[in-house]
Amino acid sequence: MKFGGTSVANAASWSRIRSLMESRRREGGRVLVVVSAVSGVTDALRQLGKCAERGDREAAAAAIARRHRELLQAMQLAEPAGLTSLLAELAELAAVGCQAAEARAYQARTQAFGELLSSTLGAAFLDANGWPTRWLDAREHLCATALPNQNLRTRMLSAMVAPVPDPALAAQLAAQGDAFITQGFIARDGDGHTVLLGRGGSDTSAACFGALLGAQRVEIWTDVAGMFTANPRQVPGARLLRRLDYEEAQEIASTGAKVLHPHCLQPLREPRVPLLIKDTNRPELEGTVIGPEVRTHAPSVKAISARKGITLVSMESVGMWQQVGFLADVFAYFKTHGLSVDLIGSAETNVTVSLDPTENLLDSDAIAALATDLAKVCRVKVIAPCAAITLVGRGIRSLLHTLSDVLAEFGHLRVHLISQSSNNLNLTFVVDEGVVDTLLPHLHELLIAAGSLRTDDDALFGPSWQTLYGTGDVAASVPAWWQEHGRERLLALAHAATPRYAYHLPTVLARVRALQALDAVDRWHYAVKANPHPAILRALAAAGCGFECGSPGELRAVAAAAPDAAGLLYIPSFAARGEFAFALGTRAVVTLDTLYPLQHWGELFRDREIMLRLDLGRDLGDHGTIRGGDSGKFGLPLDQLPTFLQLAQRHGARVAGLHAHAGTGVLDADHWGRIYAQLASLAEHIGSVSVLDVGGGLGVPAHPGERGLDLDALGRTLHGVKAAYPQYQLWMEPGRYLVAEAGVLLARVTQLRTRGKLHYLGLDAGMDCLIRPALDDSWHRIVNLTRLAEPTTVQYQVVGPICDSSDILGRDRRLPEAREGDVVLIAQVGAYGKAMASRYNLRDEADEVVIE
Repeated sequence: MKFGGTSVANAASWSRIRSLMESRRREGGRVLVVVSAVSGVTDALRQLGKCAERGDREAAAAAIARRHRELLQAMQLAEPAGLTSLLAELAELAAVGCQAAEARAYQARTQAFGELLSSTLGAAFLDANGWPTRWLDAREHLCATALPNQNLRTRMLSAMVAPVPDPALAAQLAAQGDAFITQGFIARDGDGHTVLLGRGGSDTSAACFGALLGAQRVEIWTDVAGMFTANPRQVPGARLLRRLDYEEAQEIASTGAKVLHPHCLQPLREPRVPLLIKDTNRPELEGTVIGPEVRTHAPSVKAISARKGITLVSMESVGMWQQVGFLADVFAYFKTHGLSVDLIGSAETNVTVSLDPTENLLDSDAIAALATDLAKVCRVKVIAPCAAITLVGRGIRSLLHTLSDVLAEFGHLRVHLISQSSNNLNLTFVVDEGVVDTLLPHLHELLIAAGSLRTDDDALFGPSWQTLYGTGDVAASVPAWWQEHGRERLLALAHAATPRYAYHLPTVLARVRALQALDAVDRWHYAVKANPHPAILRALAAAGCGFECGSPGELRAVAAAAPDAAGLLYIPSFAARGEFAFALGTRAVVTLDTLYPLQHWGELFRDREIMLRLDLGRDLGDHGTIRGGDSGKFGLPLDQLPTFLQLAQRHGARVAGLHAHAGTGVLDADHWGRIYAQLASLAEHIGSVSVLDVGGGLGVPAHPGERGLDLDALGRTLHGVKAAYPQYQLWMEPGRYLVAEAGVLLARVTQLRTRGKLHYLGLDAGMDCLIRPALDDSWHRIVNLTRLAEPTTVQYQVVGPICDSSDILGRDRRLPEAREGDVVLIAQVGAYGKAMASRYNLRDEADEVVIE
């Protein structure tokens, strides 16, 4: 059990350590405690070890002595002889000082006192409180290994230990007692001199002892519950990582996570000793377990991490191309200056490398000296300060197709270097340091939304930081209607018939009321294509909604279900002349988005008020088939606007409104404000416009932990733009936002099959009922409604009965072990579910029911 500096800094903390030791002893294990120096002491010792003036050294030593004696007093203990002896030795070292040639050895010897003092004090406390504890000197058991590429500084201050399991030592300690305490951070070299294991080396000490003794496990006790998918102090929605393998954990630690020292995992791999990270103050929290690779999980990004303070060294020379030995010459200078290279990017005439401050003792003098030597063989450019943003996860290459939105974010930045690791565990971008703090939370959200960070797999991903610690601004997730009070009724509906869609009208109306509270919007038009069920149309019309239709069939559906609706829009895409003629015969406001109708059928629109749909050049949304922008088929390009207005004037058509829809699944509340402002500036030049329609696309979170749309922020944005342009009415067209979460698809398990390592769960509903997973790669939560309370133990490929390889409703879903006949629920299918269904394979259509 390893405890860090904050965990040994006061008497209350030592009482917690004693309780935790007792709990492990009750499990039947003997306990070895590894401690860091008391918080702040190592920094004080580092200053003392810099060979300052004698008076300064002695004052520093006296302050350190007072700190420990005050802690001893708080523990109500008499001063043990071991502590007195150590403090006297430290005072003597401070008085004597060091010669310049011995500076590294002196620094190592003085900094070792932090752990020696805290462990001596801890042993006294545990002994006095009824827990006899034997004190061990770590230097007697941990011997550093000299590496050929180490200089004096790294050999003394950042040493490496390669422990070999020693059953004899384990038996010897077992014969001496049940509880032991020793030091982190310190070891000895081959000559018996004290050396240090580098900053954060106490984790490494604990791992080395764990390997040496063949421990049941190593526990790292710190101030957080474990490793998270991002720095939780930057990303409150970051999820606890319940389980990692050694390699993934090391990547996360070495690329920015401070909770664990990267060097501490290597000693545990060969003896396969698991490591557990726990919160000293909240021991009831489950923590993170790190062990051998587990292959029963789908590929997933496990974490996004960031390291600041990165320095890039760019080396360029035309003569390097195909020049034998150039890189050997270059890297020889890095070795000479004791600098370890992290990332490498190369081109025909350039090699750029990164230097990480956690692995190097970087300062301006060291960099300047390196650059001076490198200038002998190439042109050198130093780029700093930079930051490395890293995505970590086993099989990262297999996830690249899901990262399009994440990669697009880097298209707006100055990216100095990109590195994809050869071990297929990480993808790193080096950018300017100043962008990291705002970029990291946004990228974390994008990873969840894209399904790249598989937060649905609760065997891997635990609760969020905000849930565990009650901090941050991430709203707690609200249970879906079918979780709170719909299960029994849905099971009854499924037993009557499957596959079957069920729509919960109270959820639809709750969404309507939430939007109608945004009083900056003058009219809401429901996008009928999302779900044209008559009961939904009637309910929305009664609530005051208008409707947006894209075909004569949708116009007829509204006329039948809601003839007195508040308003009607007709916004087609590449519609035939006859469809425009039909729409013009209704009360719908007709929208054009190309020149063709006015060029060829201008007489249809004579003396008509029309709306014009524009392509503003934006490209937002969660899938390419429903985005706007230059690559989409929707909207009139701005460079064709003058021609359109001339044609409209020639045929006597009046442009009464402007419309733009730039994608779906949008969670940025400012998005619609930007559209309104751009439309308003265009409307001012047109003169006849009275309505601005900013479209829909309001995002609906799907993945666990995904952030929802902030309606308060949207309201503020819309109020702001309306205040700037009060002369225009503001219309919006929500579709999916109103009905997606209200609908579920019920299906029955037909067959179960195992093929290799894959487990298949077959349903009587497939892509004929729900096409979006195959068409748009949409993600829908899937649960076994029959076994909702049972543990999720099997990872399934959820498939349907269609004779097509794309008939997959969910990949790698962790569910309870299923049985034939179980009822499975697919969530968030109230939009574009039955509306896009077919009778492919001549399957019967899914039934629909409405829950009032």
